[in-house]
Amino acid sequence: MVSRPAGRPRDAEAWGRPVKLLLVEDDEKIAATVKRGLEATGFSVELAADGDEGLWRATVGSYDLLILDVMLPGRTGHQLCAELRAADNWTPILMLTAVDGDLDEAEALDTGADDYLTKPFSFPVLVARIRALLRRTAGRGPVPVSVGDLRIDPAQRRVWVGEQERMLTAREFEVLEFLVRRAGQVLSKEEILAGVWDDDFDGDPNIVEVYVLRLRRKLEGPHGRHRIQTVRGAGYRVVDQAG
Repeated sequence: MVSRPAGRPRDAEAWGRPVKLLLVEDDEKIAATVKRGLEATGFSVELAADGDEGLWRATVGSYDLLILDVMLPGRTGHQLCAELRAADNWTPILMLTAVDGDLDEAEALDTGADDYLTKPFSFPVLVARIRALLRRTAGRGPVPVSVGDLRIDPAQRRVWVGEQERMLTAREFEVLEFLVRRAGQVLSKEEILAGVWDDDFDGDPNIVEVYVLRLRRKLEGPHGRHRIQTVRGAGYRVVDQAG
């Protein structure tokens, strides 16, 4: 059963824009109910009724997350997911699998899905999974990103300042990537913790300060200007030193 939630929309407010989802589901009733509920929660939702349409929309459109049913006319959810990953489309994917479908769940992960949810599901759980997946995968992908002379390659987990490679620990890289993907935006400690650390992290939020300090030491530019700026009372942001 899918039940709609109560409460005001908040996801567009958290992201500063509507979060765009593609739902590929052939059951019209389920698709319509889920779409209404997600839109009431603040998401922007487009529908595709089969795997072929889903592949077309996912290829030509730009989405923050894809929700794929496994059993679809045309291409199955597994085939759709595998084709997107083979085409270097790394949009986060949440797969909807059959009840007690251990093989469905295993194949979903094997073909490149980021998470799965077993039918029937409650709407609050669906929304929680979507939010968690967006936090974990926001902005991540194999495409290198540059801010000024700072360049990161997520696929190889390597970082350069100009022509010089800088060696970072795994966590340092994750913090830097999270900031670089949102260059110019001010990100609070809470946002960085939610985006980089596990959901069950219950340590000192000041751990973010520790990693920012480490990154500054490794990435420091000329004249003492920080690539990672502190915005007092608000958080941190990455800037182009030449700007």
